[in-house]
Amino acid sequence: MPIAMSTLDASTPDASSRPLPEPTRTALWNDPVKRGIVLQLLLAAFVLSVIWTAYGNMRANMSARGLVFGWDYLARPANFAIGEALIPFSAQDNYGRALVVGILNTIKIAVVGIMLTTFLGIALGVMRLSSNPLLARLVSGYIEVVRNTPLLLQLFLWYAIINSLPGPRQAVHFGPGMYLSNRGMKVPWLEWSPALWPMIWALVAGIIGSIIASRMLARRRGATGEAPPLWPIATGLILGLPFLASAAQGFPATLSIPVLQGFNFSGGIELSPEFAALLTGLVLYTAAFVAEIVRGGIQSVYKGQWEAARSLGLSSGQLMRLVILPQALRVIIPPLTSQYLNLTKNSSLAVAIGYPDLVHISNTTMNQTGRAVEAILVFASIYLTISLLTSAFMNWYNARVAIMER
Repeated sequence: MPIAMSTLDASTPDASSRPLPEPTRTALWNDPVKRGIVLQLLLAAFVLSVIWTAYGNMRANMSARGLVFGWDYLARPANFAIGEALIPFSAQDNYGRALVVGILNTIKIAVVGIMLTTFLGIALGVMRLSSNPLLARLVSGYIEVVRNTPLLLQLFLWYAIINSLPGPRQAVHFGPGMYLSNRGMKVPWLEWSPALWPMIWALVAGIIGSIIASRMLARRRGATGEAPPLWPIATGLILGLPFLASAAQGFPATLSIPVLQGFNFSGGIELSPEFAALLTGLVLYTAAFVAEIVRGGIQSVYKGQWEAARSLGLSSGQLMRLVILPQALRVIIPPLTSQYLNLTKNSSLAVAIGYPDLVHISNTTMNQTGRAVEAILVFASIYLTISLLTSAFMNWYNARVAIMER
Protein backbone atom coordinates (compact mmCIF):
# COMPACT_ATOMS: atom_id res chain seq x y z
CA MET A 1 0.00 0.00 0.00
CA PRO A 2 1.56 3.30 -0.99
CA ILE A 3 2.40 5.76 1.73
CA ALA A 4 0.23 8.89 1.67
CA MET A 5 2.19 11.96 0.76
CA SER A 6 1.77 15.25 2.55
CA THR A 7 -0.74 17.54 1.03
CA LEU A 8 1.38 20.59 1.92
CA ASP A 9 2.84 22.19 -1.11
CA ALA A 10 6.39 23.45 -1.08
CA SER A 11 5.09 26.93 -1.64
CA THR A 12 3.06 26.81 1.58
CA PRO A 13 4.89 28.88 4.27
CA ASP A 14 5.95 27.07 7.41
CA ALA A 15 4.10 27.98 10.66
CA SER A 16 7.34 28.96 12.34
CA SER A 17 8.06 31.52 9.67
CA ARG A 18 4.76 33.32 10.03
CA PRO A 19 5.00 36.80 11.64
CA LEU A 20 3.85 36.96 15.28
CA PRO A 21 0.66 38.87 15.91
CA GLU A 22 1.18 42.34 17.31
CA PRO A 23 0.40 42.59 21.04
CA THR A 24 -2.86 44.31 21.77
CA ARG A 25 -2.38 47.71 23.33
CA THR A 26 -4.42 48.30 26.46
CA ALA A 27 -6.17 51.60 26.61
CA LEU A 28 -4.77 54.03 29.18
CA TRP A 29 -7.96 54.10 31.21
CA ASN A 30 -8.22 50.28 31.24
CA ASP A 31 -4.71 49.80 32.64
CA PRO A 32 -5.01 49.98 36.46
CA VAL A 33 -1.37 51.00 36.95
CA LYS A 34 -1.42 53.80 34.40
CA ARG A 35 -4.87 54.89 35.53
CA GLY A 36 -3.66 55.12 39.11
CA ILE A 37 -0.65 57.22 38.11
CA VAL A 38 -2.81 59.61 36.11
CA LEU A 39 -5.32 59.99 38.94
CA GLN A 40 -2.55 60.63 41.46
CA LEU A 41 -1.03 63.30 39.22
CA LEU A 42 -4.41 64.95 38.73
CA LEU A 43 -5.06 64.90 42.48
CA ALA A 44 -1.62 66.36 43.23
CA ALA A 45 -2.18 69.11 40.66
CA PHE A 46 -5.58 69.90 42.19
CA VAL A 47 -4.18 70.09 45.73
CA LEU A 48 -1.29 72.30 44.62
CA SER A 49 -3.67 74.60 42.76
CA VAL A 50 -5.88 74.93 45.85
CA ILE A 51 -2.86 75.71 48.03
CA TRP A 52 -1.54 78.25 45.53
CA THR A 53 -4.95 79.92 45.25
CA ALA A 54 -5.34 80.07 49.02
CA TYR A 55 -1.83 81.49 49.38
CA GLY A 56 -2.55 84.14 46.74
CA ASN A 57 -5.80 85.15 48.44
CA MET A 58 -4.03 85.32 51.79
CA ARG A 59 -1.28 87.57 50.43
CA ALA A 60 -3.83 89.83 48.73
CA ASN A 61 -5.98 90.17 51.84
CA MET A 62 -2.96 90.78 54.06
CA SER A 63 -1.65 93.46 51.67
CA ALA A 64 -5.05 95.15 51.63
CA ARG A 65 -4.91 95.42 55.43
CA GLY A 66 -1.30 96.52 55.59
CA LEU A 67 -0.02 93.21 56.94
CA VAL A 68 3.10 91.37 55.85
CA PHE A 69 3.97 87.68 55.82
CA GLY A 70 7.33 86.61 57.18
CA TRP A 71 9.27 85.01 60.01
CA ASP A 72 11.36 87.98 61.11
CA TYR A 73 9.24 88.36 64.25
CA LEU A 74 10.83 85.20 65.72
CA ALA A 75 14.02 87.19 66.40
CA ARG A 76 12.25 89.96 68.34
CA PRO A 77 12.23 90.03 72.16
CA ALA A 78 9.16 88.27 73.52
CA ASN A 79 8.67 90.63 76.50
CA PHE A 80 6.63 88.09 78.45
CA ALA A 81 7.52 85.48 81.04
CA ILE A 82 6.72 81.77 80.96
CA GLY A 83 5.95 80.21 84.30
CA GLU A 84 7.08 76.67 83.45
CA ALA A 85 9.90 75.80 81.09
CA LEU A 86 12.35 72.96 80.56
CA ILE A 87 15.03 75.37 79.35
CA PRO A 88 15.97 78.78 80.79
CA PHE A 89 13.74 81.56 79.49
CA SER A 90 13.34 85.23 80.34
CA ALA A 91 11.31 88.11 78.95
CA GLN A 92 14.38 89.34 77.06
CA ASP A 93 14.53 86.15 74.96
CA ASN A 94 12.99 86.14 71.51
CA TYR A 95 9.75 84.62 70.24
CA GLY A 96 11.62 81.75 68.62
CA ARG A 97 12.93 80.56 71.98
CA ALA A 98 9.45 81.01 73.45
CA LEU A 99 8.06 78.67 70.79
CA VAL A 100 10.79 76.14 71.61
CA VAL A 101 9.69 76.28 75.26
CA GLY A 102 6.10 75.65 74.18
CA ILE A 103 7.14 72.72 71.98
CA LEU A 104 9.12 71.13 74.82
CA ASN A 105 6.22 71.59 77.25
CA THR A 106 3.86 69.94 74.76
CA ILE A 107 6.26 67.03 74.24
CA LYS A 108 6.67 66.66 78.01
CA ILE A 109 2.95 66.39 78.67
CA ALA A 110 2.52 64.04 75.69
CA VAL A 111 5.35 61.65 76.63
CA VAL A 112 4.48 61.46 80.34
CA GLY A 113 0.77 61.20 79.54
CA ILE A 114 1.26 58.38 77.03
CA MET A 115 3.33 56.34 79.47
CA LEU A 116 0.88 56.74 82.36
CA THR A 117 -2.11 56.17 80.07
CA THR A 118 -0.62 52.91 78.80
CA PHE A 119 -0.10 51.48 82.29
CA LEU A 120 -3.45 52.65 83.64
CA GLY A 121 -5.39 51.64 80.51
CA ILE A 122 -3.95 48.11 80.49
CA ALA A 123 -4.69 47.70 84.21
CA LEU A 124 -8.26 48.93 83.81
CA GLY A 125 -8.83 46.76 80.75
CA VAL A 126 -7.72 43.64 82.63
CA MET A 127 -9.79 44.56 85.70
CA ARG A 128 -12.79 45.15 83.43
CA LEU A 129 -12.70 41.39 82.71
CA SER A 130 -12.13 40.38 86.34
CA SER A 131 -14.17 37.50 87.76
CA ASN A 132 -14.84 39.73 90.77
CA PRO A 133 -18.21 41.32 89.90
CA LEU A 134 -17.71 44.31 92.23
CA LEU A 135 -14.34 45.23 90.70
CA ALA A 136 -15.60 44.72 87.14
CA ARG A 137 -18.69 46.89 87.76
CA LEU A 138 -16.69 49.65 89.42
CA VAL A 139 -14.27 49.82 86.48
CA SER A 140 -17.16 49.68 84.03
CA GLY A 141 -18.89 52.58 85.80
CA TYR A 142 -15.69 54.63 85.77
CA ILE A 143 -15.21 54.02 82.05
CA GLU A 144 -18.77 54.97 81.17
CA VAL A 145 -18.71 58.17 83.24
CA VAL A 146 -15.32 59.38 81.99
CA ARG A 147 -15.90 58.55 78.32
CA ASN A 148 -19.25 60.33 78.25
CA THR A 149 -18.08 63.53 79.97
CA PRO A 150 -16.38 66.34 78.00
CA LEU A 151 -12.65 66.45 78.53
CA LEU A 152 -12.63 70.22 78.98
CA LEU A 153 -15.09 69.89 81.86
CA GLN A 154 -12.85 67.28 83.49
CA LEU A 155 -9.82 69.58 83.16
CA PHE A 156 -11.72 72.39 84.89
CA LEU A 157 -12.75 69.95 87.64
CA TRP A 158 -9.21 68.76 88.36
CA TYR A 159 -7.84 72.28 88.20
CA ALA A 160 -10.44 73.44 90.73
CA ILE A 161 -9.67 70.48 93.01
CA ILE A 162 -5.92 71.17 92.97
CA ASN A 163 -6.43 74.90 93.61
CA SER A 164 -8.69 74.09 96.58
CA LEU A 165 -5.92 72.15 98.34
CA PRO A 166 -4.29 73.69 101.44
CA GLY A 167 -1.27 75.95 101.18
CA PRO A 168 2.35 74.85 101.50
CA ARG A 169 2.33 75.08 105.31
CA GLN A 170 -0.56 72.58 105.45
CA ALA A 171 0.51 70.59 102.41
CA VAL A 172 -0.47 66.95 102.13
CA HIS A 173 2.59 64.79 102.85
CA PHE A 174 2.12 61.50 100.99
CA GLY A 175 5.67 60.16 100.81
CA PRO A 176 9.31 60.90 101.68
CA GLY A 177 9.95 64.40 100.39
CA MET A 178 6.66 64.47 98.44
CA TYR A 179 4.13 67.24 99.12
CA LEU A 180 0.88 68.26 97.48
CA SER A 181 -0.54 71.76 97.89
CA ASN A 182 -2.39 74.43 95.97
CA ARG A 183 0.96 75.40 94.42
CA GLY A 184 1.39 72.00 92.85
CA MET A 185 3.38 68.91 93.73
CA LYS A 186 6.93 68.90 95.07
CA VAL A 187 9.01 65.74 94.71
CA PRO A 188 12.72 64.92 95.20
CA TRP A 189 14.96 65.31 92.17
CA LEU A 190 18.59 64.89 91.20
CA GLU A 191 20.56 68.11 90.97
CA TRP A 192 22.15 68.34 87.55
CA SER A 193 25.92 68.41 87.13
CA PRO A 194 28.25 67.43 84.26
CA ALA A 195 29.45 64.50 86.38
CA LEU A 196 26.11 62.79 85.68
CA TRP A 197 26.93 62.22 82.00
CA PRO A 198 28.78 58.91 82.63
CA MET A 199 25.73 57.65 84.51
CA ILE A 200 23.45 58.64 81.61
CA TRP A 201 25.65 56.90 79.05
CA ALA A 202 25.83 53.85 81.32
CA LEU A 203 22.02 53.83 81.47
CA VAL A 204 21.81 54.02 77.67
CA ALA A 205 24.32 51.17 77.39
CA GLY A 206 22.26 49.14 79.86
CA ILE A 207 19.08 49.64 77.84
CA ILE A 208 20.82 48.67 74.60
CA GLY A 209 22.35 45.64 76.31
CA SER A 210 18.93 44.59 77.60
CA ILE A 211 17.49 44.76 74.08
CA ILE A 212 20.35 42.64 72.73
CA ALA A 213 19.93 40.14 75.59
CA SER A 214 16.19 39.95 74.92
CA ARG A 215 16.79 39.05 71.27
CA MET A 216 19.44 36.47 72.13
CA LEU A 217 17.20 34.81 74.72
CA ALA A 218 14.29 34.80 72.26
CA ARG A 219 16.51 33.15 69.65
CA ARG A 220 17.67 30.57 72.17
CA ARG A 221 14.12 29.90 73.35
CA GLY A 222 13.01 29.36 69.77
CA ALA A 223 15.88 26.94 69.10
CA THR A 224 15.93 24.92 72.33
CA GLY A 225 12.65 25.76 74.05
CA GLU A 226 14.51 26.88 77.17
CA ALA A 227 16.07 30.18 78.21
CA PRO A 228 16.71 31.98 81.51
CA PRO A 229 14.36 34.82 82.48
CA LEU A 230 15.16 38.25 81.11
CA TRP A 231 14.35 40.44 84.10
CA PRO A 232 17.46 39.62 86.22
CA ILE A 233 19.73 40.40 83.27
CA ALA A 234 17.87 43.59 82.36
CA THR A 235 17.80 44.75 85.99
CA GLY A 236 21.50 44.16 86.34
CA LEU A 237 22.32 46.06 83.16
CA ILE A 238 19.92 48.99 83.58
CA LEU A 239 20.56 49.55 87.29
CA GLY A 240 23.98 47.99 87.76
CA LEU A 241 25.88 49.85 85.04
CA PRO A 242 24.80 53.36 86.20
CA PHE A 243 25.58 52.36 89.80
CA LEU A 244 29.08 51.25 88.84
CA ALA A 245 29.62 54.43 86.79
CA SER A 246 28.48 56.53 89.76
CA ALA A 247 30.65 54.56 92.19
CA ALA A 248 33.70 55.03 89.96
CA GLN A 249 33.25 58.81 90.29
CA GLY A 250 32.56 58.75 94.00
CA PHE A 251 28.76 59.06 93.73
CA PRO A 252 28.56 62.66 92.44
CA ALA A 253 24.77 62.68 92.21
CA THR A 254 23.05 64.86 94.80
CA LEU A 255 19.39 64.30 95.62
CA SER A 256 17.52 67.55 96.23
CA ILE A 257 14.70 67.03 98.73
CA PRO A 258 11.92 69.64 99.12
CA VAL A 259 12.03 71.51 102.43
CA LEU A 260 9.48 74.03 103.70
CA GLN A 261 11.10 77.43 104.04
CA GLY A 262 8.88 80.37 104.87
CA PHE A 263 5.74 80.30 102.77
CA ASN A 264 6.90 77.81 100.14
CA PHE A 265 9.11 74.79 99.51
CA SER A 266 12.66 74.91 98.28
CA GLY A 267 14.58 72.12 96.62
CA GLY A 268 13.32 69.21 94.57
CA ILE A 269 11.27 69.68 91.47
CA GLU A 270 7.84 71.26 91.28
CA LEU A 271 4.93 70.16 89.14
CA SER A 272 2.74 73.21 88.69
CA PRO A 273 -1.02 73.02 89.38
CA GLU A 274 -1.67 73.53 85.67
CA PHE A 275 0.61 70.66 84.67
CA ALA A 276 -0.82 68.37 87.36
CA ALA A 277 -4.43 69.16 86.37
CA LEU A 278 -3.74 68.72 82.66
CA LEU A 279 -1.82 65.47 83.16
CA THR A 280 -4.47 64.02 85.49
CA GLY A 281 -7.33 64.92 83.18
CA LEU A 282 -5.65 63.64 80.02
CA VAL A 283 -4.50 60.37 81.61
CA LEU A 284 -7.81 59.51 83.28
CA TYR A 285 -9.80 60.43 80.18
CA THR A 286 -7.66 58.62 77.61
CA ALA A 287 -7.12 55.59 79.86
CA ALA A 288 -10.86 54.92 79.79
CA PHE A 289 -10.73 54.53 76.00
CA VAL A 290 -7.53 52.48 76.18
CA ALA A 291 -9.19 50.16 78.71
CA GLU A 292 -11.96 49.34 76.26
CA ILE A 293 -9.40 48.74 73.51
CA VAL A 294 -7.47 46.37 75.76
CA ARG A 295 -10.67 44.59 76.79
CA GLY A 296 -11.65 44.08 73.15
CA GLY A 297 -8.17 42.84 72.27
CA ILE A 298 -8.16 40.31 75.11
CA GLN A 299 -11.60 39.03 74.23
CA SER A 300 -10.52 38.59 70.59
CA VAL A 301 -8.11 35.80 71.60
CA TYR A 302 -9.62 32.40 70.82
CA LYS A 303 -11.01 30.57 73.86
CA GLY A 304 -8.89 27.53 73.06
CA GLN A 305 -5.76 29.58 73.83
CA TRP A 306 -7.04 30.21 77.36
CA GLU A 307 -7.83 26.54 77.87
CA ALA A 308 -4.47 25.40 76.50
CA ALA A 309 -2.58 27.83 78.77
CA ARG A 310 -4.54 26.69 81.83
CA SER A 311 -3.89 23.05 80.96
CA LEU A 312 -0.15 23.81 81.14
CA GLY A 313 -0.57 24.97 84.73
CA LEU A 314 0.18 28.67 84.08
CA SER A 315 -0.92 31.12 86.72
CA SER A 316 -3.32 33.95 85.88
CA GLY A 317 -0.44 36.44 85.60
CA GLN A 318 1.63 34.12 83.40
CA LEU A 319 -1.39 33.32 81.25
CA MET A 320 -2.08 37.01 80.61
CA ARG A 321 1.56 38.05 80.17
CA LEU A 322 2.87 35.13 78.11
CA VAL A 323 -0.11 33.91 76.10
CA ILE A 324 -3.02 36.33 75.89
CA LEU A 325 -1.51 39.84 75.66
CA PRO A 326 1.09 38.95 72.98
CA GLN A 327 -1.74 37.71 70.74
CA ALA A 328 -4.07 40.57 71.64
CA LEU A 329 -1.48 43.20 70.67
CA ARG A 330 -2.20 42.77 66.96
CA VAL A 331 -5.76 43.96 67.69
CA ILE A 332 -4.86 46.52 70.34
CA ILE A 333 -2.05 48.51 68.70
CA PRO A 334 -3.88 50.15 65.72
CA PRO A 335 -6.65 51.79 67.79
CA LEU A 336 -4.15 52.44 70.60
CA THR A 337 -2.15 54.57 68.16
CA SER A 338 -5.22 56.71 67.57
CA GLN A 339 -5.60 57.27 71.32
CA TYR A 340 -1.97 58.33 71.62
CA LEU A 341 -2.54 60.86 68.85
CA ASN A 342 -5.75 62.05 70.52
CA LEU A 343 -3.92 62.59 73.81
CA THR A 344 -1.24 64.64 72.09
CA LYS A 345 -3.76 66.80 70.25
CA ASN A 346 -6.05 67.12 73.29
CA SER A 347 -3.13 68.62 75.20
CA SER A 348 -3.91 71.83 73.27
CA LEU A 349 -6.81 72.30 75.72
CA ALA A 350 -4.12 73.36 78.21
CA VAL A 351 -4.78 76.91 77.09
CA ALA A 352 -8.04 76.77 79.07
CA ILE A 353 -6.25 76.24 82.41
CA GLY A 354 -3.13 78.28 81.72
CA TYR A 355 -0.49 75.62 81.11
CA PRO A 356 2.14 77.17 78.77
CA ASP A 357 2.06 74.66 75.95
CA LEU A 358 2.62 75.35 72.27
CA VAL A 359 -0.89 76.68 71.61
CA HIS A 360 -0.85 78.92 74.69
CA ILE A 361 2.48 80.52 73.74
CA SER A 362 1.45 80.78 70.08
CA ASN A 363 -1.71 82.64 71.09
CA THR A 364 0.34 85.07 73.17
CA THR A 365 2.73 85.56 70.28
CA MET A 366 -0.16 86.08 67.89
CA ASN A 367 -1.78 88.72 70.09
CA GLN A 368 1.47 90.68 70.54
CA THR A 369 2.82 90.56 66.99
CA GLY A 370 -0.32 90.27 64.90
CA ARG A 371 1.26 87.40 62.95
CA ALA A 372 -1.77 85.13 63.14
CA VAL A 373 -1.10 83.15 59.96
CA GLU A 374 2.51 82.44 60.83
CA ALA A 375 1.64 81.39 64.40
CA ILE A 376 -1.09 79.05 63.23
CA LEU A 377 1.20 77.52 60.60
CA VAL A 378 3.88 76.93 63.25
CA PHE A 379 1.81 75.03 65.77
CA ALA A 380 -0.15 73.19 63.08
CA SER A 381 3.14 71.98 61.56
CA ILE A 382 4.48 70.96 64.97
CA TYR A 383 1.39 68.95 65.83
CA LEU A 384 1.46 67.32 62.40
CA THR A 385 5.12 66.36 62.85
CA ILE A 386 4.52 64.89 66.32
CA SER A 387 1.53 62.92 65.05
CA LEU A 388 3.44 61.55 62.05
CA LEU A 389 6.40 60.50 64.22
CA THR A 390 4.08 58.80 66.71
CA SER A 391 2.25 56.98 63.93
CA ALA A 392 5.52 55.88 62.33
CA PHE A 393 6.83 54.46 65.60
CA MET A 394 3.57 52.64 66.38
CA ASN A 395 3.38 51.23 62.85
CA TRP A 396 6.93 49.94 63.20
CA TYR A 397 6.08 48.34 66.54
CA ASN A 398 2.86 46.89 65.10
CA ALA A 399 4.88 45.23 62.33
CA ARG A 400 7.27 43.80 64.92
CA VAL A 401 4.58 42.20 67.09
CA ALA A 402 2.36 41.02 64.22
CA ILE A 403 1.87 37.26 64.01
CA MET A 404 3.61 35.99 60.87
CA GLU A 405 1.63 33.47 58.89
CA ARG A 406 3.52 30.42 57.60
